[in-house]
Amino acid sequence: MIPAKFTCDGENVSPPLTISEVPAQTQSLVLIVDDPDAPGRTFVHWTVWNIDPATREIPEGTSPEGAVEGLTDFGTTGYGGPCPPSGTHRYFFKLYAVDTRLAVPASAVKSELEAVISSHATAQAELIGLYSRQR
Repeated sequence: MIPAKFTCDGENVSPPLTISEVPAQTQSLVLIVDDPDAPGRTFVHWTVWNIDPATREIPEGTSPEGAVEGLTDFGTTGYGGPCPPSGTHRYFFKLYAVDTRLAVPASAVKSELEAVISSHATAQAELIGLYSRQR
């Protein structure tokens, strides 16, 4: 379960993340956070790319230094926490190891980012968090 602190019901800051077992040939990391249970479509909460492959922790409320944050479905860059209209939703934190640094503008949306990394991802990890708003 995702603590309320990391959602629209709390401080809406990104949770701390730990990264391990990054493949040796990795040139950068990509993080995509989305909610496939959102009404109508998968809702994008955070995209970050060109994360230094030596990164082992992304502290709470921060973005990795030197990384690029793309547009979310909130219409802004940066982290936007869970805020489901009803029920319990799943939030997928997907981390990709890629074999290059990405020449993708910060105005890119998730589908554009996924198109670029599809031929460069060498490994992937996934963490699923759950959140249900308390009303």
